[in-house]
Amino acid sequence: MRKQSGRVRFAVGSGLVLSAALAGAAEDDAADAGQGEAVASVTVTATRRSASLQSVPLAVSVVDGERLERSNRTSIDTVVQEVPSATFRQQGGNKDSTLFVRGIGTISTSPGVEPTVSTVVDGVVYARPGQATIDLLDIDRIEVLRGPQGTLFGKNASSGVLNIVSRAASEQPGGFVDASYYQGKEKRVRAGVTGALKPGVLRGAVSAVLSDYDGNVTNVQGGGRVNGYERRGVRGRLDFTPNADLDIALIADYLKSDSSPTQTAYRQSSAAFAQALLPVVAGVENRQVNADLVNAIADVNKGISAQVEWRRDGYTVTSITALRDWSNTQRTTTSPIGNSADVARVTSAYPATRDIGTLNFRQVSQELRVASPRGQAVEYVAGAFYLHGRDRETYRRIVTTGGTTSATDSGRADYGIDSDSYALFGEGTFNLTPAWRLIAGARWTRDELAYDHVRSSTRTVAFPGVQPGTQSAGDTSETGYSGRLGVQHDLAANATAYATWSRGYKGPAYNVFFNMLPRDALALAPETSNAFEAGIKGNAFERRLTVNVALFHTGYANYQANFYDTVAGAVVTRLVNAGDVSTRGAEIDVSARPTHRVTVSAALAYTDARIDRFNCPPAAAASCNLNGRTLPFAPHFKSFVRAAYALPLANGWNADVSADYSYQTRTQYDLFQSPDAIQPAYGIVNAAIELSSPADGWKVALVGKNLADKSYATNLVSATGYVTRVVPRDDRRYFGITARKEF
Repeated sequence: MRKQSGRVRFAVGSGLVLSAALAGAAEDDAADAGQGEAVASVTVTATRRSASLQSVPLAVSVVDGERLERSNRTSIDTVVQEVPSATFRQQGGNKDSTLFVRGIGTISTSPGVEPTVSTVVDGVVYARPGQATIDLLDIDRIEVLRGPQGTLFGKNASSGVLNIVSRAASEQPGGFVDASYYQGKEKRVRAGVTGALKPGVLRGAVSAVLSDYDGNVTNVQGGGRVNGYERRGVRGRLDFTPNADLDIALIADYLKSDSSPTQTAYRQSSAAFAQALLPVVAGVENRQVNADLVNAIADVNKGISAQVEWRRDGYTVTSITALRDWSNTQRTTTSPIGNSADVARVTSAYPATRDIGTLNFRQVSQELRVASPRGQAVEYVAGAFYLHGRDRETYRRIVTTGGTTSATDSGRADYGIDSDSYALFGEGTFNLTPAWRLIAGARWTRDELAYDHVRSSTRTVAFPGVQPGTQSAGDTSETGYSGRLGVQHDLAANATAYATWSRGYKGPAYNVFFNMLPRDALALAPETSNAFEAGIKGNAFERRLTVNVALFHTGYANYQANFYDTVAGAVVTRLVNAGDVSTRGAEIDVSARPTHRVTVSAALAYTDARIDRFNCPPAAAASCNLNGRTLPFAPHFKSFVRAAYALPLANGWNADVSADYSYQTRTQYDLFQSPDAIQPAYGIVNAAIELSSPADGWKVALVGKNLADKSYATNLVSATGYVTRVVPRDDRRYFGITARKEF
């Protein structure tokens, strides 16, 4: 039986605070029933220039950075809980993580393939998705652009863009310190200062974060906790305005993370595996492992960028120069029953493996663009872009087989990718009348990609998890085009409608990985997409209600995906042009403020992402009868609802009570439709009570996560004889407290 005393005390205390607050405001509520305030206007940069969210002719979700911090959503995998059109795949370390938008994303650990959803931080494109999945620091807002965005954001945006905008330095001096503590010994401390170094000319800001979490999975060997993290980061910014026509922003960041992501046994179908797993028992809520060597992953992300904006006669010229480095070291086991140090539990059917991999990635990028004056017959953004990336990786696999002929063998691979991407782009809005606009844009992209790979092995023949030694190298180049055409019509002063066609392009790829074989030396063809979207955006009741609706259909050709293949008796994953897939559906976002104390927001997405035609390679290990089947990580329905109530107290403090609910229908996590990789439908309830004193700069909040105590998995991975699950942070109910002091 679980202990409940702490939770009861929290619930009783929270109830007393809430009851007193509501009692004190009962009369005021009646008076406020007809007095609302407008829903706050949101500014986005989805069109590469600042504009109102309600005016841009495309589907965008915006999440406030301060609200994310208050809700303990400080990484991308937790942010997507608030965005129904997006999902996130976790498996192993950050380089194995993938973001999906409208059911489309690329699942591959190869450095030779780019993501389908682009990540852009302060205007800098991140070439590898793992660069942005560790922690979020000093975030102003996150914009999720849905559908192909290749015209303005690049070739690796064929399904969408995650646009992260950090806070700018302030002219007024100030600072903050905040701390949070959650059950499970999760701690987070942040501090920052900002202000003018030379009034009107130079402003600066610096912030830092320290956070750690023991984890929510118990390793029965020693009783320690895993599936946790430890993070240390700092971010600095200088904003320089030498005159009224010139702004220069210099940004530098450094973040180090050590984590122990661990999958637990979810289901097993083998008596030998069950025996080896003891005393751990596989189950849908299992939070235990029996491993003598646990996963240990270290990441360092760092970079610098310079953004220059020069204005003249209404034109704005923007230059963004950036250098980023990412290093990743992973020590992982692919077996939930341990490693070679415990040979007694190792069998020939379930050999123990230990993978040790290092990654060093550097990218240099330059973007130059010009934006025309506003209010003209033709408004446009045009520019050029260049990115060079260099990846070097070393991967070693140690395999121990048990039984009477116990043996340990290993293999090592050294490989890498060099890539260069050049692009010219432009998009214009033609203002035909005050109410009618046409949109047209195009992007030309040139990709050059080269790889090298060499693997050595202690055997001349394949053994479980390791292929014999081999060596290969290759290069390829492609030219691709993206574009957008559309029409927008203002139905009224408070409503607009639009319809667009977009073409997405994702460049060529190489399947470069540890077990790469000569047949993988052929380059994959670029992935292209054609998307149709129609939407209506409007507001009513003096902007106390805003509603955005979008309908979409996108078809993808030469879809780049991983499938399971058999080589010399071993099952490996192989990246191929899998064929044609499509996604279609509807999305609705609603924000309402019926009174100045009550704010409600809701979002719902229906997504039907399917395989239209699958190209089955010879000797596939899994069934290729996939036509018409659902794509992985694409629930048909996903929703998010949040309500907040603000209450001024008699002592000058304010009380804010909020709750949110996220829900998604059953989700298939396996491209090959394994019945063991289906997550049933689930909903998560969170709530918070915040007390604040604006005059004193204090904020204190009590936070409750997963109040219904619903266990779920963010990924289910099928293996021979068993299934493992990825355990999220909020796999069970927990509570915490946060405090913030501003000065």
